[in-house]
Amino acid sequence: MLKALEENTKYQQFTGKDKQLLERFLAPDGAALQIIINAPEFTCLCPKTGQPDFGTIVIDYRPGDWCVESKSLKLYLMSFRMEGSFHEECVYTIGTALVELLHPHALSVEGLFGARGGIAFHPTYRYVRS
Repeated sequence: MLKALEENTKYQQFTGKDKQLLERFLAPDGAALQIIINAPEFTCLCPKTGQPDFGTIVIDYRPGDWCVESKSLKLYLMSFRMEGSFHEECVYTIGTALVELLHPHALSVEGLFGARGGIAFHPTYRYVRS
């Protein structure tokens, strides 16, 4: 059962990232899919200054048996809002959580973060099933 799709979702103030929010559903049988998800309103906190960082998270994957449920993904990404993490750590954490949940054929997560101190970071996590 997909809990995130319940009619009365209560949005809450998250205190840190929570991969338990992620849910999945069976991918279509025999489908050769590539799924690209663009989340342009990602926020987290700088772990040193506490100032907010803003970015776009782009997830690109070829599902195995599972697809990520979009509302649960939105809630998961929202759970980073009060998390003090470097950009690289955010992207790595999202990527490894999705690999654990979905067991995809391939997956990449790219973080397109706004400039801070005149430098923009775009870390990318890549996974290919062996």
